[in-house]
Amino acid sequence: MYRPQWNPPSPFRDVHLEWEVPPPPARLKVVVDHSKSVLRRNRDPSLGFDWSLNPYRGCTHACAYCYARQHHEYLDLGAGTDFERVILVKPEAPQLLEEALRRPGWRGELIAFSGVTDCYQALEHTWGLTRACLQVCARYRNPVSILTRSPLVVRDRELLAELASWGGVRVAFSIPILDRQLCRALEPGAPPPRVRLEAMAALHEAGVPVGLSLAPVIPGLNDHALPRTLAAAREAGASWAFMALLRLPGSVAAVFEDRLHARLPGRAEAVMRQLRRARGVPPGDPHLGQRTSGTGESWEATRRLFELHRARLGYGDCPPPPDPSPFRVPGRGRQASLFGSATDSPSPGEGAG
Repeated sequence: MYRPQWNPPSPFRDVHLEWEVPPPPARLKVVVDHSKSVLRRNRDPSLGFDWSLNPYRGCTHACAYCYARQHHEYLDLGAGTDFERVILVKPEAPQLLEEALRRPGWRGELIAFSGVTDCYQALEHTWGLTRACLQVCARYRNPVSILTRSPLVVRDRELLAELASWGGVRVAFSIPILDRQLCRALEPGAPPPRVRLEAMAALHEAGVPVGLSLAPVIPGLNDHALPRTLAAAREAGASWAFMALLRLPGSVAAVFEDRLHARLPGRAEAVMRQLRRARGVPPGDPHLGQRTSGTGESWEATRRLFELHRARLGYGDCPPPPDPSPFRVPGRGRQASLFGSATDSPSPGEGAG
């Protein structure tokens, strides 16, 4: 039976409360996180970025398969309802980001927004931390990439268009499940797929490069719909697309299987069986560099299906960040060029307040 209040205990917690009656409804709790830094270094080459920024920890989208659920356990919280209802916000994120960009060792590397949880989840309506961090990046001309499921990103279209004018931004929309009912079963707090496609089209019309994330691919559940999803995103303006196989590290596996059996009981066993076959190992957290792909004939067939329709629809490669980076520190004197001249031209929008 599906347990909407089920919260598998953190393995780092010494004491765990076992309810003798059904637990009370989980309520949203916002916790202020006074982190001392906001940029995190990524060591996995398969993820495609070196630095990430997450203004929030936990996510109200409540996707059953989200690998970031496990990160809540390091906060002495659970990977279930705690991840969905105990959200940490980092109000100092914009200031911490600016401090990081002003350090002598920073060279204007690409920063990935939403390396863990969605930077445009519902609390962004109130806190505006993602927008404030993007404004910092715009002032410093630091390239960014964004991954989101939320149409709230359209609120910042003018700011993103400014970044795009010098090649400083790319936005990928995560739409792994095109079917609305299936989406509601596994992503109950996320915006509907059609709304995400509309947001993608709006950014495309504003001149912002947009792409499609088909992650995670769940064998036996959404793999057969890859051609339709690719076609829908291409029509909405997506110019690149990528996919990744579902991985279920630690307690995430228990949360996903519980939701799967509750919401899709007739398909649960087959899905888990096909996932194990595609992964080639238990569907947990594989080695670095192997998190996004699978093995065996079934996964190879899925990969060929994706590549066939990706090519047929005219998708290209993800646009790389500018090289060299246009990064500069506003107001830090005049910098000598390689040819001996002094240059420190302002970035777009500098001096506007």
